[in-house]
Amino acid sequence: MISENHIILSNAQINQKIKRIAYQIYESNSEEKEVVIAGIVGNGYAFSKKIAKVLTQISTLKVTLCEVVIDKKNPLLPVTTSLSVEHYMNKPLVLVDDVLNSGTTLIYGIKHFLAVPLKRFKTAVLVNRNHKKYPVKADFKGISLSTSIKEHVQVAFTGTEAIAYLM
Repeated sequence: MISENHIILSNAQINQKIKRIAYQIYESNSEEKEVVIAGIVGNGYAFSKKIAKVLTQISTLKVTLCEVVIDKKNPLLPVTTSLSVEHYMNKPLVLVDDVLNSGTTLIYGIKHFLAVPLKRFKTAVLVNRNHKKYPVKADFKGISLSTSIKEHVQVAFTGTEAIAYLM
């Protein structure tokens, strides 16, 4: 059971953040016909599906979902995607993860997409913790949170519900 005082974002607040991020993505891609939303395996992909759903509701953009598979314990292993390179080449792409901690996962995801010519490349996270060890930033973020290095932010996506909390 999660204590009320450890909750960072409630389900309603997360849904507001998702809607705001979707509008920001639409604004930065309003001249485009299609945008690729690439979610990092696990919660990043769950978060990207929610963004893609709202983006489809609020815009005329064709939204293509892509799952990015990164071994978080060994990020030097090759990164793979659920789409072939041809599906996102020369298109705007947004790389999505739930929490930006040290930046390790995001930087290895970015490295993968740097080998592909893209029209535009942005990143989106629900929670930005400000403990980066790599020069990576979130272009779209739900909330920036200064925490101690010992604290952990966890996001739980279960069906239609989501919650972010501090551990």
